[in-house]
Amino acid sequence: METAGQTASGAVEGRVWFITGASRGLGRAFTEAALAAGDRVVGVSRDTSPLGDLAELHPDRLLPLSVDVTDRSAVFDVVAEAVRQFGRLDIVVNNAGALYAGMVEEFSEAQARAQFDLNFFGALWVSQAVMPQLRAQGSGHIVQISSIGALGGFPSTGLYSASKFALEGMSEALAAEAAAFGVKLTIVQPGGYWTDLYANTTATTPNPVYDPLRAELEKQWAEGSIDSEPRLAAEALMKLVASDTPPLRLLLGSMVYDLAFDISQQRMTTWSAWEDVSRAAEKAVPAPT
Repeated sequence: METAGQTASGAVEGRVWFITGASRGLGRAFTEAALAAGDRVVGVSRDTSPLGDLAELHPDRLLPLSVDVTDRSAVFDVVAEAVRQFGRLDIVVNNAGALYAGMVEEFSEAQARAQFDLNFFGALWVSQAVMPQLRAQGSGHIVQISSIGALGGFPSTGLYSASKFALEGMSEALAAEAAAFGVKLTIVQPGGYWTDLYANTTATTPNPVYDPLRAELEKQWAEGSIDSEPRLAAEALMKLVASDTPPLRLLLGSMVYDLAFDISQQRMTTWSAWEDVSRAAEKAVPAPT
């Protein structure tokens, strides 16, 4: 079996990354950081043309591949092509995603399904496609880019949060399953970064009854929004994948870090207040005949 970073001929190569949503935002920052480290990158996106400048600079180390991650068959094909070209996969970053904004009541069926198709099923198909290769290697690291939205449900991002909650539930199970084969998995929960996530947001048709709430939310965002350079997230990712013992979860940003603790404390306080009711709802009895 080839060792990590070594080809069949024995030549030493950098790690091989497989990054979805690589052409913009955090995915672009991750791609640039991996290339700067001397690694090889399979940059996956529906439109790979924004990667043209990087491909010219790194013709032997960047392989742009176009694919719609919501197409399961196409995902399996592109993973097979990545392995054929570079021989292995070391780090898989499920970064592709989008934000569908709107109150839960406002979502059409098509919009709700589209949100899950990209944020959840896209990551699921990639995870399924890469696992046979990672299992055969006995190594690898899957990084699931989640969101601050997976810490809790927030007004106007309910379906986005739901898709990220689903991603994290699936990923926790996958982490336990993959560990038996030497494959690591980390869920990364970023805060705000200056990407085009919000510029490319798909919005529902507004229901006027929510106008006061929307106005209040806009005021809160204007006063409390904190966004950082994607480069900082990429630096954190490089530290994560360099670790021999990476965590199951990693928070990115002080705001999301504090929010995670606040939400956890609120939940524990509520559970404690309702402890008697919770415990009274369980009592072992013989199996019914």
